[in-house]
Amino acid sequence: MKALIFGAGRQAEGIAWYLANHTDFEEIGIFSRSPGPIDDIIEFVGSHKLKKYVGNVLDSEKVKDVMGMYDIGINALPTRQTSYKTIENAADVGLNMIDILEEYHRRPDAYETEDLEVPKGMSVDDYGEYIHEKYKEKGIMLLDGIGFAPGITNFTLGEGLREMDETKSAIARCGGIPNEKSAERHPLKYMITWAFDHVLREYNVKSNAIKDGERREVEALSEHEKFKFDKFGKDIELECAVTPGMPSFVYTRSELKNTYEKTVRWPGHYDTIKEFKKCGMLDTEPIDMNGIKVVPREVLLNVITPRLKPKEGDRDVCVMWNTAEGKIDGEEVSIDYYMWDEEDTETGLTAMQRTTCFPPAIAAEMMAKGEISGEGIVPPEDCIKGPIYDKMIEKLEEVGVEILKEITYP
Repeated sequence: MKALIFGAGRQAEGIAWYLANHTDFEEIGIFSRSPGPIDDIIEFVGSHKLKKYVGNVLDSEKVKDVMGMYDIGINALPTRQTSYKTIENAADVGLNMIDILEEYHRRPDAYETEDLEVPKGMSVDDYGEYIHEKYKEKGIMLLDGIGFAPGITNFTLGEGLREMDETKSAIARCGGIPNEKSAERHPLKYMITWAFDHVLREYNVKSNAIKDGERREVEALSEHEKFKFDKFGKDIELECAVTPGMPSFVYTRSELKNTYEKTVRWPGHYDTIKEFKKCGMLDTEPIDMNGIKVVPREVLLNVITPRLKPKEGDRDVCVMWNTAEGKIDGEEVSIDYYMWDEEDTETGLTAMQRTTCFPPAIAAEMMAKGEISGEGIVPPEDCIKGPIYDKMIEKLEEVGVEILKEITYP
């Protein structure tokens, strides 16, 4: 079996590490435009299985040539333009794909689309259906949005809802944060563990949700709340607010009364972000400054990014508290899923890498072996289920990613 990774950032590194050390893949290709980051991954992983491909992922001819040598592709690309282009190319050559992007490809985000190229005359929704049909025609599958969030959030809540006779709501609360000591060393009590321009985007765009039985767009950072996290020996206060992240549930579980995702942060983080928004610092429209056009968000990004980068000794955490509500045998029930995952100092993999990269790598082996199958665009909640769900949880536990499940009858 052979797997091909697109991208050479931190998430590609984590995927490559797992594939090389914990799966039966004999060859793992890495395709990216810059040789240096690929070389860094090869050195970090230290496996003879890794193979380097240097090229522009928008170069369809070259991409398709390489795709033809592999059994499955995994997207770990930074933009919608590159992600969707690779997905289209895979459909043309008949390659099953996995993508970790935080949107639901069958219903692409309508805001800040990052140069996404939609064929003339199509809406973004039309484009999503077009890709879905291309995959169906080829009899192949795009496992869409599987990492931490979306990903672990989707398949845990999906499994919880399947246990119920009646379903009411599915709320995800999750996020990557610095540990307590590291949080005090950075403004916003935040530390960069993945592309910060994407984080600022999520703080600014509307997302689809179901609230009170109605499908609607909700503003980023709404439903802001504080909560206590007291699992895994912790007793800390955190906060969360709505951001994009588990978008497929709006369409795949449309019967729910409420479903959306909230991103977890340390208390005080969102109050500061809201002030930035009020001041226009998250805006993307250029303004004139002494005769020079500047984009406020780019200014903020360039000023604050150096201050949010990890310092020596900093460690990150990925935290999750998901709640599915409904009825079992006529009784109201709540099924909660908790996770607290910390950086692995032995391997050097961050918590964000572990929780985001291990699920797609595990799923890639399952797909390559035919354990996961389907046609078209399929989200995690519709294929990581039953015995596959159990196996996914077992595989995660083997590498120390533990998910705690609690059932409560109020």
